[in-house]
Amino acid sequence: MENLFEITSLFLKDHKAVSIEPYGCGHINSTYIVISDNGEKFILQKINTNIFKDANALMHNVKLVTNHIKKKSEELGRNKRRSTINFLHLKSGKHYAITEYGAYRMYYYIDNAFSIEKMENPNHFYYAGVAFGEFATFLNDFDASSLFETIKNFHNTASRYLDFEASVDADVKDRAKDVQKEIEFVRERKDFMSLFVNKLQNGELPLRVTHNDTKLNNVLFDISSETPVAVIDLDTVMPGSYLYDFGDAIRSGATHAAEDEQNLDLVDFDLELYDNFARGYLGQCAESLTQEEIKMLPYASIMLTLECGMRFLTDHLNGDTYFRIRRENHNLDRARTQFKLVAEMENNIDKMRDIIMKYVNK
Repeated sequence: MENLFEITSLFLKDHKAVSIEPYGCGHINSTYIVISDNGEKFILQKINTNIFKDANALMHNVKLVTNHIKKKSEELGRNKRRSTINFLHLKSGKHYAITEYGAYRMYYYIDNAFSIEKMENPNHFYYAGVAFGEFATFLNDFDASSLFETIKNFHNTASRYLDFEASVDADVKDRAKDVQKEIEFVRERKDFMSLFVNKLQNGELPLRVTHNDTKLNNVLFDISSETPVAVIDLDTVMPGSYLYDFGDAIRSGATHAAEDEQNLDLVDFDLELYDNFARGYLGQCAESLTQEEIKMLPYASIMLTLECGMRFLTDHLNGDTYFRIRRENHNLDRARTQFKLVAEMENNIDKMRDIIMKYVNK
């Protein structure tokens, strides 16, 4: 068992930790808040190398991206210690440590800021759009090809579809017969799933730096003004498309239902929330987008929601080996929720397109 005080001593040069407590509600990395003997706060994390198998590649990505964001923030006269994650370094100069117990990193705690797990105020979703739009703008001139793909085919929906079909064929838990409706829902959209992948491969869509986990709780808000301070949780930063970030934000935020809601009558797609996020996002980065990206934006939330639902259904067919479940058919409930959202988005595609163009043409 690792001694966390010894781990922090690798990073704290002039002080020592006096308190280390579990922090936050993340499900992947082990996160702790550290208080040093001079009262300063830090975050210590043990990287989950079962998910992120190459900690060196992950930290390479995060370091390059945070350095770029800090440079952009300083150009605007902002405090770089509040604009993004700031790592402590080892004596060797490295910003993470590999020990016999795993990979660790430590960074400065951002004071006077809060995150939101469940949206109560729709205005926060507008500001989340501002935050992720600015994230895109800051990294518009960054060479995405310099980043590693730390999780292979993370948003390669065409590849995810092949995984899905393999799970249907294998049917290791004899569950396929009970989910034929859901299987057909996915198969009916087979051709659509290659849309973004093909456009990236043939150069119609530019390769971008993408966050890949654009949930509301990955934005820190200032306690006083409730405006965004920083985008956090950068472990899935990889080369990809801005469509992924826009789409996943809408998937997770433009509904009032829980991701695993069992009563599908409660699952809604809220166009007002869609409008809020689009207004914030495009207000920051519309000028950075190509015409093809703008054209594809209305389809982004459909693609990412469909992909997510398909992954839940795949895991259900595989026997729930990837996503953690808390009840029988939990992944199936999640899949059905996503598919209900997909259907509602498809029915509103013209309105979604109008909203996008309203803010692009401002």
